[in-house]
Amino acid sequence: MKSLFEHGPSLRTRLLLALVVAGSLMFLDHRLQTMQPVRSFLSTATAPVQYLAILPEEVLDRLVYLATTRSALREDNQRLRDELLELQMAVQRLNFLENENARLRQLLGSDVRAASRRMVAEVVAVATDPFSHQVVINKGYANGVYDGQPVLDNRGIVGQIVSVGRTTARVLLISDQSHALSLRAERNDIRVIAKGIGDLNRLELSFIPHSTELEEGDVLMSSGLGGVYPEGYPVAQITAIDRDERLQYANVTATPFAQLDRIRTLLLLWPADATETPVFDNEVTDVD
Repeated sequence: MKSLFEHGPSLRTRLLLALVVAGSLMFLDHRLQTMQPVRSFLSTATAPVQYLAILPEEVLDRLVYLATTRSALREDNQRLRDELLELQMAVQRLNFLENENARLRQLLGSDVRAASRRMVAEVVAVATDPFSHQVVINKGYANGVYDGQPVLDNRGIVGQIVSVGRTTARVLLISDQSHALSLRAERNDIRVIAKGIGDLNRLELSFIPHSTELEEGDVLMSSGLGGVYPEGYPVAQITAIDRDERLQYANVTATPFAQLDRIRTLLLLWPADATETPVFDNEVTDVD
């Protein structure tokens, strides 16, 4: 005689089955990127929630702006006029230096570095995982954003795009523990590898010999190696060098120029050799 209730698989069997399915999905995603469409769909689907989350802040900023007095606006206008005049003088000097640089490169038989296309993006969310340094921006593949694209702010390199949805994308910051990039010292062109250590205010230089000619205060620029970041953009400044002979390598730390803990406006770059093309909105500028 059959039991009134049929029993399914045991809990141990269910757990084993779930582990096998999870392992299979992780393997397929790592090797074949099978879950990328799902991530893109989820990024697109959660974009309205992210916009709603920052809506109160935008409304408050708008109210504060409207409450600004007319005299304060007049003072800001005069200050901006003065800054514009200084910038115009700097642009004239820059044009002269670019022409001189082009002439010298021609004499040396080297091609002039092509200009980059760029686009402004806003940070709309920050990753909640304390072990992952990522932010979400309001540009996606609808704007021409692509995986591996370099991202900067007004101070230096911030990171690179690691996941793209239709209207949003995720930026992996240079401080993330999984990130590393090739740099060179501006003073003497020594090449180094800087990696994130999970600290927004510190990077660590790998495999630096004790006899290195690096010094505290040296500025580190992007080297152009690796094919991600263009050459010549500021990244960090060396703040400490520990040459403990008991260790195999010197312990060198650097502070990023980008303020990774308070970024809001970012700049997306399309290098001259990029196959992707930016889709400009009304507010987007063009050449470098």
